[in-house]
Amino acid sequence: MVESLGKNSDANLSGPLLRTVNLGKTYFTGEQPLEVLHGVGIEIPAGGFIALRGASGAGKSTLLQLLGGLDSPTAGEVWFEGRSLGAMSAGALAQFRNTHVGFIFQAYHLLPDLDAVENVALPARMARVPSDEAEARAVNLLKHVGLGARLGHRPAQLSGGEQQRVAIARALINRPRLLLADEPTGNLDSHTGDEIIRLLAGLREERGVTLVIATHDTRVAAHAERVFTLEDGRLK
Repeated sequence: MVESLGKNSDANLSGPLLRTVNLGKTYFTGEQPLEVLHGVGIEIPAGGFIALRGASGAGKSTLLQLLGGLDSPTAGEVWFEGRSLGAMSAGALAQFRNTHVGFIFQAYHLLPDLDAVENVALPARMARVPSDEAEARAVNLLKHVGLGARLGHRPAQLSGGEQQRVAIARALINRPRLLLADEPTGNLDSHTGDEIIRLLAGLREERGVTLVIATHDTRVAAHAERVFTLEDGRLK
């Protein structure tokens, strides 16, 4: 049961939070199969800050999706606290994603008809957190990321940097163990991008969350404790 993966779990405390074994992903969309990842083995410690570097098409986004249970590998396994994601039922995997993983995307993926508080609170509402508590968490997180004056604003009324801060708050609403960020500065100017990375690094230290960022930006990777490079689907 995914409930056993909670914050107080004593499972595999001496091992990594996240581990992959011979991980592979091949897409079959035409006459020729497209192998995106091959034989990827990586260990990510609890509370660590990892950067995944590589050119466009190297497999960074695919690897993040596999680590977070958004997609399934065609070879190998992903383990979270010693438990295989591939062994989970569809329902348990959905619950795992909602309660243990926070996702941050380059394109923000905010719902345009919801204001900042409603966007941030949505995953908590999906996790059946009482609406008052979900809203209180959302307001506190938005204030924490510097958006206390933008609570009632919709995405179209926010700058790119502000939208990404909303997305970060949303990713944290269910107090995840793992935060996965896919090119979080890709749509931002250099100054705003630096602010976002400093914010993520600070939140990771404050909350003890494990942070994995996929990026091609050397400035982003410079903040990480360890950098892995993907080249042609292989970890270098």
